[in-house]
Formats: sequence, structure tokens, C-alpha cells
Amino acid sequence: MRLAIPLARAASASAGAVVKLKVGDVLRSARRRFTAEDVAAYAAATGDLNPLHLDDAFARSGSAGAVFAQGMLTASLLPALIASRFPGSVCQRHSLSLAAPVFVGDEAGAEVRALSIDAAGERRMVRFAAECFTYAKCDDDELKILTVQGEVTAFLPTLRLSPEAPLPETSDNKYVW
Repeated sequence: MRLAIPLARAASASAGAVVKLKVGDVLRSARRRFTAEDVAAYAAATGDLNPLHLDDAFARSGSAGAVFAQGMLTASLLPALIASRFPGSVCQRHSLSLAAPVFVGDEAGAEVRALSIDAAGERRMVRFAAECFTYAKCDDDELKILTVQGEVTAFLPTLRLSPEAPLPETSDNKYVW
């Protein structure tokens, strides 16, 4: 079975775009609701056929109480967010902890914050603090429930350092927060 997945571009980023970033900048994704079809497609693509993700009756009998998205499906919001702002980016390292499940039908989102920028030559390696959330209402407030937390390091070929706030340069040519 072949799946056709439409590619979407963020309005602010197009192929060949030059995007600015400085240490401390936060990028936020649009919200996304994971469906049973998303979970099944991920299972088919990866072979992750754990019944906690695919079988309602099995999942209800477990500690989570309901079917939930695979952790790495949720974590995929992170490279998608980075690539939507920096076309051609390559996430080269992920160090992530799965903190809570994202249940089918939950609304989820991601945030990354630039921790350091290695600006040696033409290479632009950025280390991001990374988090994924689900959202819940509590009275009139909206709460963010942490589901994934860690760091992502990415090569950003379209990155240009932001001249609005020059970063201090250290002796090893790394910009640090």
C-alpha cells in the first residue's frame, strides 16, 4: 500500500528562503489533532503494531485507558516544525523523553527554543530545547500538558544569524545562550 502525503509549506518559508534566528528565539507549531488513521499509517510505515496504539479494547484494559499515538509520531512534530521554518533542514540528533501519551483525537503542538548556534563557516548547527504538548481546558484557562521533552540538533542551511541581536562569540566560534 502506498500513501500519498501532501507537502505543506509555512507561509513564511519557501524553498531557498533565508531565515534569521538568534539564541533564545522560540518557534511554535500549528496545532494538530492525531487521528486513528494517522496512528494506523504510522504503524504500517514503521511496523510499530503495539495494540496500545491500534486496539481500543486492549488499550482500555491497560494503564493509559485509551488508544494513544506512538511517541515517535508525536515527536515527529519537532522536525516538521523546524523544517517548516528552515527549508532543507536536517535534524541530526534527537535526545527525547516521552512524558505523557497523546490520545487519539487530542490536539497537540510543538515548541523549540534555540539554545546554541554553531556558526563555523557556512555550517549552521542549532541545538534546540524541544517540547511537545497537548492542550486541555481548565475553567477559563488553557493548560499545556507536556508529552515529549528533550533536545534536537539540526543543520539549517537557510539560516542567517539575526543582525537585530548579535550574539556573543566564544573562542570556539559557538554562540551560546
